Amino acid sequence: MAPTSGLLYVTMAPHASLPTPQFDDWWDNEHAPLRLRLPFFANGFRYRAADLEGSGKGLPEWLAIYDVTDTAELVKEPYMTLRTDRVKTQREKDTMKQITVGRGIYDLVTSQQAPSFKRLEEVTPEPEENVLVVLRLNVHPDRREELESWYTDEHIPLLSKIPGWRRTRLFQTSAVESAPEIEYLAIHDYSPANGLGGPEWKASVSTPWYDSIMSSAVTHVVRRTYNLHYIFSPAPRDLAPLSSTSAIPLTSLDTLTTTHPASSSPTPSITSYITTPDGARLSYTLTGSPHPHAPLLLLSNSILVDSSIWSSFLTTFLSNPAHHKYRILRYHTRGRTSHVGSAHPITISVLAADITHLLDALRVPRAAALIGVSLGGATVLNTALRDPARVAAFVACDTNAVAPASNRGSWGERIAVAEREAAVSATGEAVVGEQLAEMTAKRWFAPQNHGGAAYERVKGLVAGNSLEGFRRGVAALYEYDMREEMRGCRVRGLLVVGGEDGVLPQTMAEMAKGLAGGAGLRVVPAAGHLPMVEEPGEFARVVGEFLARGGVRYGEGLVASS
Repeated sequence: MAPTSGLLYVTMAPHASLPTPQFDDWWDNEHAPLRLRLPFFANGFRYRAADLEGSGKGLPEWLAIYDVTDTAELVKEPYMTLRTDRVKTQREKDTMKQITVGRGIYDLVTSQQAPSFKRLEEVTPEPEENVLVVLRLNVHPDRREELESWYTDEHIPLLSKIPGWRRTRLFQTSAVESAPEIEYLAIHDYSPANGLGGPEWKASVSTPWYDSIMSSAVTHVVRRTYNLHYIFSPAPRDLAPLSSTSAIPLTSLDTLTTTHPASSSPTPSITSYITTPDGARLSYTLTGSPHPHAPLLLLSNSILVDSSIWSSFLTTFLSNPAHHKYRILRYHTRGRTSHVGSAHPITISVLAADITHLLDALRVPRAAALIGVSLGGATVLNTALRDPARVAAFVACDTNAVAPASNRGSWGERIAVAEREAAVSATGEAVVGEQLAEMTAKRWFAPQNHGGAAYERVKGLVAGNSLEGFRRGVAALYEYDMREEMRGCRVRGLLVVGGEDGVLPQTMAEMAKGLAGGAGLRVVPAAGHLPMVEEPGEFARVVGEFLARGGVRYGEGLVASS
């Protein structure tokens, strides 16, 4: 049977006992993302009623609508499992006890849209605004066909003449509902500046056919008006409610998603993951400004470690009040775990696409800056070159514009070291092990920092890296050359290198000359390969000065000062 596209329509009325931050955090960061991760959910939107002082008084304040590619999936596993208590956290159970929920499944009957219509879920720099007019209609069974013809042949063409009209869709109660009565659902999208109530609207409701439909075909109608409040995504990202002490920490049942609100952490944060189109799972942590359109800094780490290498840098960076305007996203680069996806081989273009997928999932049109080190440095540079519209600036640290010819052989030898040790984790997974970890830490750190706390932390990260992830991920370092593209670079950049990172200070000085428009090179004297780990204070100062040389506006990334 061919799939039937349709809509999941959910109204919510939170009780007075439910704190708003708890409600928002649960809906935006736990409940909706679980649904958006299912492949048949095309999108999800949260609307707030605009008519509570008028015709909507006493009716639910909140509406969620989800477009689905096949309504039959809504009565099957795995969706039905999500609705059972056995897969709900205690937080979700406690929250939902304090919400009156209405729910319906509808099949699409017809849809028409303006030529300029853009889907709200597309990530663009334009404001996320939409007005929704919803009519729920009960119709005499013998007049249903006429109602559908009226919408298609007369009503929607007249509505399309109203200034600001974007789209009209007509749905009916889904066949999967087995409902005793069919209800129609008409959903009209308008821009905030529209002609509702104006002459074109009046003309659409002043025809003989309209009068006939409303007087004798429709037995009951409820009309509601809503404003777009939030666009859901598979990646939890709403930091705003976490700023409240009434928000409750979350640990998902699979432990892959956690939230740390102000009640439990001095710096509210969200840790979760995205799944790339080829199946790689990328864990991320989002922290910083709770403003939904605050400029975002994305941090990309080197191979064999995880995103915790940025922790000391962030502590210093965020101690400066001037930096509180930023959201900060760090993630585990593909190759940290065995969940590396099906891409073969993994290249820096694959890794650059991972950054774009993260920005899309978190609904960031343009990052204020990408900051990366080693393989992460090459990744952020490559992202800036291949997708400059998504990147306002970049900082590439301790990296190279071209893969040295010796890389394949030298990294192959390191893989062999790990394979010979045959180390396993507590869960039985093959990991890199202590021998390569010691070799790597000695090579990466300046001699005076050997044996210190930071050295031991990084050594532990390397030792615990998935061996399979290492084998697959390191292929990105085997072969790449960005020198030609760098001559046409259109993104403002800065190169940073540890003064004791072998020949890289000289290599990156030449690299800076090859970047269009020139790029500053800053040397962190007492650091080796990971300046943000060895000298976090100095690295924070260098990055802060670079960011300060541009002007930041919310939602627009980093732009040149006037």
